[in-house]
Amino acid sequence: MALYSLGQRTAVTSATNPAFGIIGVATIFPRLLEFGLSQVTGVAGTYSLARSTNASVQSSTTLPQAENAADPAAKTTTALTWGTPPTRTNDLRRLTCPATIGAGIIWTFPRGILINATNSIDMWIIATAPVCDVWITIDE
Repeated sequence: MALYSLGQRTAVTSATNPAFGIIGVATIFPRLLEFGLSQVTGVAGTYSLARSTNASVQSSTTLPQAENAADPAAKTTTALTWGTPPTRTNDLRRLTCPATIGAGIIWTFPRGILINATNSIDMWIIATAPVCDVWITIDE
């Protein structure tokens, strides 16, 4: 198995919307090992990390980068925008940050959270929030 990482800046700041998603593929079972979030501006934010209940349709996707340059390209994709957004289920994690630039969290999952092809793992804006820098590490 290989490790892949990606850092991106979100654009969505309105409540009850996904801002970042991780989408698996049917041929492998990637696992989310780490998820980090840092606020870019001084606006309070409330966030969740949740598994979707549908196979969303992403408007554009980005591949995480291999941590070892000799490993093949990632198959897992990430999204910042959707044509058909995911539907949020129960939250795996929640976070409320003060109105402070740089406030955030790093969640680690020692055994990894399984990401399959039909249910993405998404970061949601629960209450109005600033643009955020997010990063992930996955094992696939």
